[in-house]
Amino acid sequence: MEANEFLANYWQKQPLLIPGALAELPALSADELAGLALETEIESRLILEHPSSSNWELHHGPFTEQRLQSLPNSHWTLLVQAVDQWLPDVHDLLESFNFLPRWRLDDIMVSCAADQGSVGPHFDSYNVFLLQTAGRKRWRIGQYCGADTELVVNSPLRLLSEFEQQEEYLLEPGDMLYLPPRIAHWGVSEGESMTFSIGFRSPTAVELLNDLATELLSEPEFASKVFNDPPLSTDLARGVIDPVFIEATRDLL
Repeated sequence: MEANEFLANYWQKQPLLIPGALAELPALSADELAGLALETEIESRLILEHPSSSNWELHHGPFTEQRLQSLPNSHWTLLVQAVDQWLPDVHDLLESFNFLPRWRLDDIMVSCAADQGSVGPHFDSYNVFLLQTAGRKRWRIGQYCGADTELVVNSPLRLLSEFEQQEEYLLEPGDMLYLPPRIAHWGVSEGESMTFSIGFRSPTAVELLNDLATELLSEPEFASKVFNDPPLSTDLARGVIDPVFIEATRDLL
């Protein structure tokens, strides 16, 4: 599929399965990923599911070798953020996504899962490409999730209380699944597996305004500006904010 066709028909619109998307995959073993999860400066998480009680555990790294070696044989997932910032082979994978604005890139998160490992039914607020690099993972695709979508209460994870399955795919090494923001999905590992999540930001208006305010507040010139009244008259001395004050505020900003 040509990049322009993907952008026109799928980007931010609908999911797309791309079988055999990449022939050459980054060489990253489970042991190497676990090694990254031992480092204090690298963000990592460990998610365990207890099917008999429908409970989940969330643990944040760094972890110890003993902790990772003592994991059960199934129902856990280790996730490591921003692996592209630490391993050149993983960073080189970004060349395959040069048709997208680089500033939108968040990071490449890598997850290693035991048999039946999962992070549960959820949705993300960004565009993501899920590249299978080892083993197999079954993905179920669900509904669009809005601001009123209900989540499971008293859970350490942002899990959906209801999942309305619409499609299902089994990904093998080299296969890739694209998901637009806010589309429910649920991946379960079939045997041991590894998945690369290439995320592209979809910032909210609140996030953009917050970043802008933070940037402006760091500028000495902006911080030293003060509001100056426009020419005043007694007609302006009332409870209503006159348009001249609004215009003066606009000029200040």
